[in-house]
Amino acid sequence: MGVISNGTTLLDAGAIDSGIPTGAMTLLSTLTASSSATLDFTSGLTSTYDQYIFKFINIHPATNSVKFTFQTDTGTNTNYNQAITSTMFEAYHAEGDGAQGLGYEAGHDQAQGTGFETLVINVGSDNDQSISGVLRLFNPSSSVFVKHFMSTINCSSQNDNSQNDFKAGYFNTTTALTRVRFKMSSGNIDSGIIKMYGIK
Repeated sequence: MGVISNGTTLLDAGAIDSGIPTGAMTLLSTLTASSSATLDFTSGLTSTYDQYIFKFINIHPATNSVKFTFQTDTGTNTNYNQAITSTMFEAYHAEGDGAQGLGYEAGHDQAQGTGFETLVINVGSDNDQSISGVLRLFNPSSSVFVKHFMSTINCSSQNDNSQNDFKAGYFNTTTALTRVRFKMSSGNIDSGIIKMYGIK
């Protein structure tokens, strides 16, 4: 039995009609760190997709107690200094069950700042420590609106905590963003993978 709406077949024998857009998540690029100062996505941010997702898989720093950060740029610019307004909070729980908490991270937000945006704090560099999570960047090609972003990243911190950092904000520009750079606040990205997906 088919499902028809206003003369258009939506479902036929349980299958969605091929003419109905269903959306898709398309892998556009994969970067693998190897003692890398930065990981840069310099192509692929276009008007083809309304949303981009960056997946962080076992990002491991070379230096202990660092922040994992990012910034963007426009056109062929390579200054990575777009104005950001952002907010951040964190939940954590210690391996030994001795400490836990949830709170706003006032020292890691920006109000029209142009520095690299902190996504995770206190990243540990022990052999078994890393971060994994997701960053979403919305409509970076818009010439009308600011560019919103949101991230959720879990970290095995320098203090042996499970630390979940939540970040949101916007790039205060109506110029299309075309580049994204990730780096540690100090030292290299020793290892790890970042994948960039486009969402339709």
